[in-house]
Amino acid sequence: MDLSDPAVIRRLLKKRGVELTKSLGQNFITDPDVCPRIADSAGLSPSSGVIEIGAGAGVLTVELSKLAGKVVSFEVDGRLLPVLAETLDGCENVALLNSDFMKTDVNALVRETLAGCEEVCFCANLPYYITSPVIMKILESGAPFTRCVFMVQKEAAQRLTAQVGSRLSGAITAAVAYRTQSEYLFDVPKTSFTPPPKVDSAVIRLTRRSEPPVKPADEAYFFRLIRAAFGMRRKTALNSLSAGLGLPKEDIADALAQLSMRPDVRAETFTLGQFSDLSDILFEKSKDTDR
Repeated sequence: MDLSDPAVIRRLLKKRGVELTKSLGQNFITDPDVCPRIADSAGLSPSSGVIEIGAGAGVLTVELSKLAGKVVSFEVDGRLLPVLAETLDGCENVALLNSDFMKTDVNALVRETLAGCEEVCFCANLPYYITSPVIMKILESGAPFTRCVFMVQKEAAQRLTAQVGSRLSGAITAAVAYRTQSEYLFDVPKTSFTPPPKVDSAVIRLTRRSEPPVKPADEAYFFRLIRAAFGMRRKTALNSLSAGLGLPKEDIADALAQLSMRPDVRAETFTLGQFSDLSDILFEKSKDTDR
């Protein structure tokens, strides 16, 4: 069965009476080169366990099963289960879960389904609307993964892999840079899918860091500050931080001055180190305010 042939995918879906749902971001990969490249980019071996988010028609799942020891694949759309039973026939190392990854305890999932695997990887073709929530769920779970390889919309890929402090950076950029080393791997044009989406995609790789590049005094406050800094992107950091953190503007201005930063500076220009230093200063000020 040639799953890279759009006609084959259409026949499989029609046979099962499945019409694709736009709200679920269902665009299946039909370029025969893309899924093998994604699987290769994950650096898998027979000792690897993979969690795939969104099996779709199983095109990527098949490639992952060829390289990994075990694949646990989520598919929230129950209508696709009969399709996957056909496309994954013979993939004995694949466990298919008809459930919502966003409602899953990631640590428990890894413990219960990938016990004995020497490394854990996440792979997915992520719809735009769920890209950031999925990535943040994985990063914040504390699950012992080695790397993630995701296909996302090109604009999202550029933001996720941007340098913190550059024009494209945002709160998600800082979170990704804190916990992983990110790489922009390759572009995937919209013609690689059926039905074709309106925008191009790209594949990125996130390799988990053994230690973060900065060590804020309070990690929770550090991320609270970052969210506040980008909460009103068109405002200066002085205004957005004051509103988001509930601190007087003079306290924010004083903290910026201690770091030799202008009061009209904007959040997208901050490096990860500057976010950490500012977080430490304002964390102490917030404790004084609480007292």
